Amino acid sequence: MTPIHDRGLAFDLATLTRRRALTLFGGVGIASLTACGTGGGQSTSTTTSTTTSTATTAASTAAAAECGDVIPQETAGPYPGDGSNGPNVLTQSGIVRGDIRTSFGTGSRTAEGVPLRIELTVQNTGSGCAPYAGAAVYLWHCDIDGKYSLYSSGVTSENYLRGVQEADSSGKLAFTSIFPGAYQGRWPHIHFEVYPSLAEATKAGTMITTSQLALPEQICKTVYGTTGYVQSVRNMARTPLSSDMVFSDGHDEQMADVTGDVNAGYTASLTVRV
Repeated sequence: MTPIHDRGLAFDLATLTRRRALTLFGGVGIASLTACGTGGGQSTSTTTSTTTSTATTAASTAAAAECGDVIPQETAGPYPGDGSNGPNVLTQSGIVRGDIRTSFGTGSRTAEGVPLRIELTVQNTGSGCAPYAGAAVYLWHCDIDGKYSLYSSGVTSENYLRGVQEADSSGKLAFTSIFPGAYQGRWPHIHFEVYPSLAEATKAGTMITTSQLALPEQICKTVYGTTGYVQSVRNMARTPLSSDMVFSDGHDEQMADVTGDVNAGYTASLTVRV
């Protein structure tokens, strides 16, 4: 029987969420407003209101266009741990943490691997890409063996490599983790969900978006040349970025900027526009 963590492609296809509908349209329809009053004063008021509204809309649209594209919406995959497919770790005490390497609660294991710090900057495109202060991010990924806590054989009682952080006044937040392995059918990646507030995240409430962070090829090859990542070399070679089910149609907004080395560890940075 194939281990659950080796069914990445089939399971992800079954739970795939298409990219946002906005990317399918090239423009925005504008409704025509006609003043219907008989008096000159009413007509002037309507015209002024319409002009102001149009100017405001144009300014907002220009600001959004100037700050860049929103992060593509992607599948959460079969191992979210947010209550949508089995276990819900979001409502458990201890989920709000920066260091996600060790399980909390009844779990006890600590994930091993090359150190990785994940730094995200959340921006609000509706406000000209201003920092989204107070937004919360739930982030999770597989371990060095390509297994997901809560789901994969041998680690169903663990919840490591999962955590929630709140963005500061600059929209920034960070997690201390390990470099994820590559499992069959997927390019190396990290999952995350963005919520409007910490309170909304920790009750598994309404999220703003779900997406994934991609890791650069050369960095992956370097990491996978170290002890413990042997199977990742083979798995990554079988699914290049160009044919990955999530990133093959574009990954410009999802490819992390990674710096560091295998001895001191790496830092993966990404701006998340929502």
